[in-house]
Amino acid sequence: MSRIAYVNGRYLPQGEARVSIEDRGFQFADGVYEVCEVRAGRIVDERRHMARLDRSLKELRIAPPMAPAALAVVMRETIARNRVRDGIVYVQVTRGAARRDFPFPPQVRPSLVVTARGNDRARIDQLAAEGVAVVTVPDIRWGRVDIKSVALLPNVLAKQAAREQGAREAWLIDAQGRITEGASSSAWIVTRDGTILTHPLGHDVLPGITRAVLLDVIRAQGLAVEERAFTREEAYAAREAFITSASQIVIPVVSIDGRPVGNGAPGLIATALRRDYHRYAELS
Repeated sequence: MSRIAYVNGRYLPQGEARVSIEDRGFQFADGVYEVCEVRAGRIVDERRHMARLDRSLKELRIAPPMAPAALAVVMRETIARNRVRDGIVYVQVTRGAARRDFPFPPQVRPSLVVTARGNDRARIDQLAAEGVAVVTVPDIRWGRVDIKSVALLPNVLAKQAAREQGAREAWLIDAQGRITEGASSSAWIVTRDGTILTHPLGHDVLPGITRAVLLDVIRAQGLAVEERAFTREEAYAAREAFITSASQIVIPVVSIDGRPVGNGAPGLIATALRRDYHRYAELS
């Protein structure tokens, strides 16, 4: 079955879906996106994702492409037409198509693309059971990564560096030697005394939705947690490490830069957090 995409008012086979060559998302990366988990055909944490989408649009002064309720209908219809039970739904909004010029064009209509695809849930569960490797690379992104923009070339380069070193993810290191986050995930460690650490929110990290829900899980279970920056050396010395994202939830990290984390196996805390995550997430 051909996958179906929604593009500016039309549902089309993905091979026939088109946007203008003058779309500012293509010309300038002038756009934002969201990725939501789909579980048993339902959208996970939709309310939080749509709130973040609204914030990103406001930060870039892009008009919403439609009312939130209408967008929710489009997302569900795209999921249904693609027969996605477990997977993701992707929403991208750009400023629209206009003659190429740097300033905002007047009276331009935003472009909206929505796609959905299934994930190999068994494969992701296997990754979680085995754990993954990460490598560290310099963080060369722009200064407002809290906006979920489509300007992802530094993330692409970091992911490629990880792939070439046999790792699944890259952790980004800022100018002060601190780990900010992963190229497409939030970064976490568990210290030797059992405290869970993740970078605080700010302009230098994306406010991950899975990250926010997991903080609720951690606090509900009475575990010690601090939102503070940590260094690569602290990560090397950690008892556990893990990453979080909408498409993978919680995945234990078993090596960093080729060094084993803890005993080199998925940690008990990360494994338990993955198990309990969906008890606290919102399904809609």
